[in-house]
Formats: sequence, C-alpha cells, structure tokens
Amino acid sequence: MIGVLIVDDQDLVREGLRMLLEAEPDVRVVGEAGNGSQALAQARRLDPDVVLMDVRMPEMDGIEATAKLVRSGSRARILMLTTFDLDEYVYHAMKAGASGFLLKDASGKQLAHAVRTVSAGQALLAPAITRRLIEDFCRGPAPGERAAGGATGRLSERELEVVRLVAQGLSNAEIAARLFLSEATVKSHIARILAKLGLRDRVQVAVFAYEKGIVRPGRGA
Repeated sequence: MIGVLIVDDQDLVREGLRMLLEAEPDVRVVGEAGNGSQALAQARRLDPDVVLMDVRMPEMDGIEATAKLVRSGSRARILMLTTFDLDEYVYHAMKAGASGFLLKDASGKQLAHAVRTVSAGQALLAPAITRRLIEDFCRGPAPGERAAGGATGRLSERELEVVRLVAQGLSNAEIAARLFLSEATVKSHIARILAKLGLRDRVQVAVFAYEKGIVRPGRGA
C-alpha cells in the first residue's frame, strides 16, 4: 500500500485529490497539509511514501518545503503539483530533489500512475511537458564543452551515453534497446551514475545533463 500525503492550500483541491487516490486499491491517503510548514511536520509524523506537493502556498511554498524535506533525509518521494505547464518554480523544486511534477488537471488515471511511478523510485520524466520545462530553464553550454572535466569527468563514455538518453526521457527498456544492453545493465549504469554524481534520481540526472551541456536544450544531444 502506497501512503500519500497531500499538500495544497486549497481545501477543494485536497478533497478532490483524496477522492481520486482513495479510489485506487493500492493507495492510501495518510494525511493532508495546507502549507509547507505543515507538510514538514506531517511528513515527520506520518512517514509517507509519496508527498503530493503544491508549488505555490502561503507561509512556506512547495520549493522550500521540498528542499527541507530532502535535506532532512526523508525517504518520501515528492511529486510536485502545479496549475501551469511551464512553471519556473517547478524546475527549482526538481533541482531541490522532487521526483517529478504533475498538472492539477491530470486525470485520476494519470495521478495514480504518477504516484506509483515515483513511489517505485523512478522519476516522472518521460512526458514531453517535463522535458520542455527542463529545456526552458536549463541553459547550459554546448554539448561536450565541459564533458572532459569537473563532475562529468568521473563518468565513463558509456555512462555519459546513458545520461544523454535519460535526459531525453527514455525508459530503461528504451535505453537498453538503443545501446544494445540488458535492462539490468542499464539499471546498474544508472545506479553508478547516481552514486558518482551524488544525485537523487533520474530527474536530477536530466537537470545535470542540461546544465553541464551534455545535451543541448531543444535537441536530443
């Protein structure tokens, strides 16, 4: 059973999200919060698997709450909720450690899929809207410009290939097919990449790739 904490400053939004989630047999809403401060307190008390975090809230917004939750060592995965499909704040929250984001007008099926995805330790990265957001707010140098040094210098050529494909939103199966590898090998590469770079998940790998110029905004590589 996936335990979910809903964080939004609007009562009606929280109620609607609760109704959609409680219709799923493998999801349980463990609590609600109306702002970031309440979210931190509830997360400590309830230890949810997933936090549905609104971006814009009074007292403490979703970005600050996300950063503090991640720094606290919480195991909860954070799924950002936003009204806007190009919200700069969401990008900053993803850099802070959120595992993805979802529009508030998403269907119940999309919401349930997103919760299951981030709960499983994956990142909600494949939708084109996520890639567009990353591209719009990560304006790094040309590809390869810094690939020989700094953090990227710790990655092998194969690992850099995997990073490029993760940044394009490909799944493990798609990466495996592209590189003629097994899915188990791709998972091992991603685990090593996360460890070498000190990153939390695939979303942060994608942000890293754009910022370091491993891929160029608007292009695959």
